[in-house]
Amino acid sequence: MLAPTINPGQLRRAELCSSRTRLTSTMSHKLLLIDDDARLTSMLGDYLSAAGFEVEVAGSLALGRQALEGSVPDLLVLDLMLPDGDGLDFCRTLRSDARTRRLPVLMLSARGEPMDRILGLELGADDYLAKPFEPRELQARVKALLRRSGLDAQADDALRFGRLEIDLAARVARLDGKPCDLTSHQFDLLVVLAQSPGRVLTRDQIMDALKGHPLDAFDRSIDVHISRIRAVIEDDAKNPRRVLTVRGVGYVFARKQDAEPGA
Repeated sequence: MLAPTINPGQLRRAELCSSRTRLTSTMSHKLLLIDDDARLTSMLGDYLSAAGFEVEVAGSLALGRQALEGSVPDLLVLDLMLPDGDGLDFCRTLRSDARTRRLPVLMLSARGEPMDRILGLELGADDYLAKPFEPRELQARVKALLRRSGLDAQADDALRFGRLEIDLAARVARLDGKPCDLTSHQFDLLVVLAQSPGRVLTRDQIMDALKGHPLDAFDRSIDVHISRIRAVIEDDAKNPRRVLTVRGVGYVFARKQDAEPGA
């Protein structure tokens, strides 16, 4: 079985980088990793733990079932090929059980053919990552799945900027108390910007934060989504006050957008 492209030096640098991320984390998420490659699970366990996650490892489907009987994690990383069964069948079983029906599943496989990915997604996986892979991409996809499932927000978490409110738990933006018509992808893009007010984000940084979403390969797709977001959250989309363009660099979400709430 192929392992991700990790070497000791890379892992150490990743741990140092992830430790900085962990310091800013507001909550710890529990991940269950089911894979029979001991070397792989050891490295990924160390890497994800350094990023602030609580990681439980199971080397077989049987051990994975036992872990799930004890408690349901926030996210499951599941290998497609295991010694005692098929990850696809296991995923299908999870989706038929009320306890695990909504459990986010990231499937791993050395089989990277398009039909394998399509089959995995059709059977209930939320995302699919082919081996070998970069550990940073795995972490980005895990975070994206948690964000999309709403597990990265407390029930009462909301970002407020004058007349604009971004409700993370309900996954809705409101302007003057009225819901804004945003797609799921557009909402997540808005959240990425709003969680770093006053900071200029390049298109590459935005794309990295949105890993796991079916955005186009070209960063110009970000511009299209920004335009659509502005159309619903700005009073004048041609003269935006909330999402600003920094020419030649990227975008910045304005800290102060209205003279006062309700203005």
